[in-house]
Amino acid sequence: MMKYLVLAPFACHSIYTFFMSRDESQRDMFYILVLPFTLSRMIHYQLWISISRYRTAKGNNRIIDKSIEFDQVDRESNWDDQIILFGLVYYIGYLIVEQAHHMPVWRTDGIIITALIHIGPVEFLYYWFHRALHHHFLYSRYHSHHHSSIATEPITAVIHPFAELLAYYMLFAIPVFTTVFTGTVSMASLGAYAIYLDFMNLMGHCNFELIPKWMFSIFPPLKYLMYTPSYHSLHHTQFRTNYSLFMPMYDYLYGSVDKSSDTLYEKSLEREAEVPDVVHLTHLTTLESIYHLRLGFASLASKPHASKWYLLLMWPVTLCSIVLTWIYGHTFVVERNLFKNLKLQTWAIPKYRIQYFMQWQRESISNLIEEAIIEADQKGIKEEQLNSHGEFYVKRYLHLKVKVVDGSSLAVAVVLNSIPEGTSQVVLRGSLSKVAISIALALCQGEIQVVTLNRDDYRRLKAKLTPEAATNMVLSNSYNVSKTWLVGDGLSDDEQLKAPKGTLFIPFSQFPLRKVRKDCFYFNTPAMIAPKHLENVDSCENWLPRRVMSAWRIAGIVHALEGWNEHDCGEMMIDVEKVWKASLSHGFCSLTKISAA
Repeated sequence: MMKYLVLAPFACHSIYTFFMSRDESQRDMFYILVLPFTLSRMIHYQLWISISRYRTAKGNNRIIDKSIEFDQVDRESNWDDQIILFGLVYYIGYLIVEQAHHMPVWRTDGIIITALIHIGPVEFLYYWFHRALHHHFLYSRYHSHHHSSIATEPITAVIHPFAELLAYYMLFAIPVFTTVFTGTVSMASLGAYAIYLDFMNLMGHCNFELIPKWMFSIFPPLKYLMYTPSYHSLHHTQFRTNYSLFMPMYDYLYGSVDKSSDTLYEKSLEREAEVPDVVHLTHLTTLESIYHLRLGFASLASKPHASKWYLLLMWPVTLCSIVLTWIYGHTFVVERNLFKNLKLQTWAIPKYRIQYFMQWQRESISNLIEEAIIEADQKGIKEEQLNSHGEFYVKRYLHLKVKVVDGSSLAVAVVLNSIPEGTSQVVLRGSLSKVAISIALALCQGEIQVVTLNRDDYRRLKAKLTPEAATNMVLSNSYNVSKTWLVGDGLSDDEQLKAPKGTLFIPFSQFPLRKVRKDCFYFNTPAMIAPKHLENVDSCENWLPRRVMSAWRIAGIVHALEGWNEHDCGEMMIDVEKVWKASLSHGFCSLTKISAA
C-alpha cells in the first residue's frame, strides 16, 4: 500500500498549483486530472477482475477450464505497479514536455492521428516484437513470465518483466508523442487511448467470451480489426499462433492465425453455465469480508481474513454493499472447484453475519436459503451444504432430491480428534450448539470428564446422557480445572483471562475466537487440509490458511463422494467416526496447527 506514496509529491504539487497559484498560466486541468484518471484505471481493472471471476465461476462462455492456483495469484499480485508507473510517466512527461501544457479537451485531428498510428506502426511493430519474444533466447529470459498463466485472468495482461513493460510503453508512446509534437494532442485523445489499451488488454485475458456474433455479421472486416478473448486465449495455450496485439489483421497477413480460432470462439459463445454436483452455501461475515471475497480484491482473498487499515478508506463502498444486501435478493456464485470428477461451487447469500441477528432480516434470509435449495434441486445438484437450520427445509419439502448437509458430524469429529492424546478432562464453554452437545456426549461416553461452569448448561447436557456417561459431566466453579478448553460463540474476554496459563483453546464454532492471551494457544475453527487433487483453489476460506477448508464445507463434499442417500442436518447426524474415516480416505488431513495470540 505504501508504494502509492511515490505519486504523492506530484499529486500534491498538481493540487497546489491548480488551487493556490495566483498565476492563471500555472493552472492546468490535465495536470490535476492525472491522479483521478490513475485511480479510475485501478477501478477499471478491479471491475474486470470481479466480473471475470464471477463469470468463470458460473461457467457460461468460459474458454479455458484449467485451474488457477495460489502461485498464479501471487505472481500477478503486483498488477497495479504498472498503473503507478503510468501515473509517474504522465506526471514527469507533463513537467518535462512543455508542448503538453494547457492542452485542449478535444481535437478531432489528434484522435484520428492516434487511431491511424495505432493501426499502423504500433500494431505492426508489436506483432514483430511479440514474435521475437517467442524466440527461445528472449522467451526464456522475459516473455515466459507472462505465459506462466495458461488460464488467464484480466490482470495477467500486465504481468511482464520490467524491461518488457518498458518496451511496450515505448510502443504505446508513439501516438502520444506524435500528437504532442504536432500540436494535435488533447485530453480526449490521451484518455481515450489509455482506456482503449486497458479495455482491450483486460478483455483479451478475461477467459470468457463476450463479443457477440452479430457484431461480425454486421461488419465482417471487424474480425481483422478487433480480437476476441478466445482468440487471444489460444495464444496462451498454443504459444506459436495469434501474436497480434488487438488487431488480428497482421496474423492473417503473415499466416500466424490459429486454425481453431473461429471454432473456439463459437464453442465458447454457446457454452452454458455449469451445473455443479455440490454447492456450498455461505454468507458474508464482517463488513470487510466483501473485499476478502474471491470476487473482491484477489490479493486479500488469497490470504486469511485479517483487518487492514486502508479498508477504512473504502467506507463509501462498504456502505453501498450494505445497502445492496438489503435490495439484492438472490444468491450468487463466487467460486468453482474440482475434486476428482466432482464439480463444486460456492454460492454466497448477500447478507452479512450481523444481519442474521436482526429480527426483521430473518424472513428475507430464510427465503434466500429456501430459494437456493429449490434451485439446487431443480438443477439436479447432488448435495447442498449449509451451516444450519437445514432440517426446516427438509421437512417442508419432503421430496427433495438434493441432499442437505449442515456438516455438524464432521465438525464434531474434527474437534474430538484435535484434543491432545491422554487428555482426561476438558472445559466446555460458549453457546450450546448442536455441535457442542454432540462433542460433550461423545467425550462423556469415552470416559473423558466434561467440565461446565454454567448450571443451566450442566442440566441440559446431563439430561441427554445415560446414567453411566452422566458421571463424567461435572459442574465446577473453578476455571483452573483443565488446560484444554472447548469453546464456542459467547465466550467472553474475561473468561479467557481466567483460564490457566498455557491453556489450549479449541473452537467448535464456525467463527474464530478473539485472541486475548499471549500465554495460551489457539486452534483454528474446525477444518482440515485439502488434498492436492482439489483444483482451482486460489482463495482462502475466511480466516483459514491456504488450502484449508472448514469441516462444514468438507462434509458436503465427502457426503457426495460416498454417495450417502440421506440428509445430514437438524437432529439427523451421520456417525461421527464414519464421516471422519471417510474424509481421511479421500485425502483430507487433520489440521493440527496451534497459534499463540
